[in-house]
Amino acid sequence: MNTRLQNKINTVCWQGDSNGHLEILDQTKLPTQISHVVCKDVSAVVESIQSLRVRGAPAIGIAGAYGMVLAVKEAVQLEESSERKLASIKQLAENLATSRPTAVNLRWAIQRIERLIMNAGTNPDFSELSKVVLEEAKRIQEEDQRLCEKIGEYGASILPDGDLLTHCNTGALATGGIGTALGVIITAWEQGRRFHVFADETRPLLQGARLTAWELTQQNIPVTVLADAAAAHLLKTGQIGCCIVGADRIAANGDTANKIGTYGLALLAKVHNVPFFVAAPSTTFDLAIQTGDEIPIEEREESEILQPFGFQSAPAVARGFNPAFDVTPSHLLTAIITERGIIKNVNAETVAAVISN
Repeated sequence: MNTRLQNKINTVCWQGDSNGHLEILDQTKLPTQISHVVCKDVSAVVESIQSLRVRGAPAIGIAGAYGMVLAVKEAVQLEESSERKLASIKQLAENLATSRPTAVNLRWAIQRIERLIMNAGTNPDFSELSKVVLEEAKRIQEEDQRLCEKIGEYGASILPDGDLLTHCNTGALATGGIGTALGVIITAWEQGRRFHVFADETRPLLQGARLTAWELTQQNIPVTVLADAAAAHLLKTGQIGCCIVGADRIAANGDTANKIGTYGLALLAKVHNVPFFVAAPSTTFDLAIQTGDEIPIEEREESEILQPFGFQSAPAVARGFNPAFDVTPSHLLTAIITERGIIKNVNAETVAAVISN
């Protein structure tokens, strides 16, 4: 999916001036329906993030940034002192930041805008502040678009021959641009490389089947969806040249949190000597966390396992175990592809050499 199509889809799009609103493509309706959710207050943005109407670490961060515009807008409407208004913004910012705990881009974007608000002083012109915050949110989105382009270029340069296997969704639906892992695939395709993409369905919410396959078909890239449990058999055939996935948070040593099932896929790739790449922007690295053991793992509602899409798939008395993410140790990674360069022999030293430069 190229940038033009991404803009047409409007995954996350602000409408109007600082008194406007946020529109979010409702990804829970894809691939059969394209519709947008209108968010006029922070609670609507929080709901959209928690319900996965918007998902993917960079896209969540962008949504959070625009949510801060709404936070300032809500504060302006309060007939309170500047101190109370700033306290309200701070609380709304925390509501946004904690709406999903694993993806680091969300808190990163909100903290970036909070610093801007703090620099405005204790008695700011809130109308002017709304304009400044909106400009910063747009800047975050534009920066992510450029990051995706660079990730695509770096990644395409190291993709081996053969077909590709990916997990979850990492394209325009998950970012502000063409995507991370999917951006690499699209860039390589646009450069004339030819291959077939295999997309794990990504249970329980089927982001690979519903979203990744949809994006690839929009780009006319051949795609086959497989059950997550079929990955081992596919890798054993020798058809797959590499696996490539995205990330929601990466620790200082390169341990990587991504959609549940990524760790198992990395283990399978290691056994079958298939290169395993992670593609992610520098904003997804959390250098304050030393290892993946410190990354909080979100656990979602049992109903997503026991009643997927409203279908009763297990006995009513059964319990569900539904972690949204897992952590892949850095030693299983062939490389991490970032907009600042490619991290090989992934460890704390090699991560710092690229990300801290």
